[in-house]
Amino acid sequence: MLKQLQGICHRLEDGEALVQVTIIRHAGSTPRSVGSKMFVRRDGSVIGSIGGGLVEFQMQELARQIFETGRARIETVDLTGEDAATTDKMICGGRLEVLLEYLSAEPGQSKAFRTLVTALQECKKGYLIKALDIKGGTVSEMERCLVRRDSVVCGGFAGPDSWIPLLTGESARKKSPVIAEVEGKRFFVEPTFLPGTVYLFGAGHVSRPVADLASMVGFQTVILDDRAEFANEDRFPKADRIIVVPSYDDLFTDLDIDRDSYLVIVTRGHLHDKTVLEQSLRTRAGYIGMIGSKRKQHLVYEELLGKGFTKEDLERVYNPIGLDIHAETPEEIAVSIVAQLIDVRSRIGY
Repeated sequence: MLKQLQGICHRLEDGEALVQVTIIRHAGSTPRSVGSKMFVRRDGSVIGSIGGGLVEFQMQELARQIFETGRARIETVDLTGEDAATTDKMICGGRLEVLLEYLSAEPGQSKAFRTLVTALQECKKGYLIKALDIKGGTVSEMERCLVRRDSVVCGGFAGPDSWIPLLTGESARKKSPVIAEVEGKRFFVEPTFLPGTVYLFGAGHVSRPVADLASMVGFQTVILDDRAEFANEDRFPKADRIIVVPSYDDLFTDLDIDRDSYLVIVTRGHLHDKTVLEQSLRTRAGYIGMIGSKRKQHLVYEELLGKGFTKEDLERVYNPIGLDIHAETPEEIAVSIVAQLIDVRSRIGY
């Protein structure tokens, strides 16, 4: 998500206009969920996906019109019968409501995206609010603002400030993009935060496939190790951040760990694992997993119990880490770990 938005920022800042296509409502079985986006370029090529097949072809054709008029519009796509058969996934039939909007290369447009990217990079959670002023099948102007959780508002909001808590409150309850209505005006409200950050403590043979798979399914990945020859871009080309630490002591001083953080402890030895786990248990991380055998678990847990941790504290830990799929190779272990991360993320919510 972040890398895609960074790419969009660069294109806008370089003077390239785009059409953004966003699923704002769906019913029944559809290929992608609300909030899914793709961006169409003038040559018809796309960045991202909202489901493939006929859906995206229709959006590419409509984008040509958007480039000509500069006016946004909302379209309904009926995924039944032949339409369903042309999508990339097995669809029983559903309906999509899709917003197409013109992103000009004007400085104001690129500034809005840059503000969003900066907020994501700084882990400042918030909400992007767009006013859906529908007139004759078009949206006359996309009025939008970014509302950060610290109450800072960036951009123009199409309504009184008293409406903002009403809109963000509804989105927060559902943890996903929603269409909310206040006094007859519709708004599309999107939570703006990264869907989970995986912190990999240890840059060994298991971490490499875990980092690749986690990135593929939408997690941000941060690699931490005290060995520069292991923690580097050559070994982890898809990682969002690589940190070479002086030691495994005091790891969390500069890390913003919260409920959307997933801590994967796969260091090169149980002493380092214990050091990291001890610090992890003092955080609000939504997931803590540690690799190792039952014997290793017993040794580490006994030491931590002796330091004042409780059995309830240790019950937070997924150990042995990963789903039980009889994994043996590093790649198979990575699949089991990332599958567990996906499962936990689905229950925590984005």
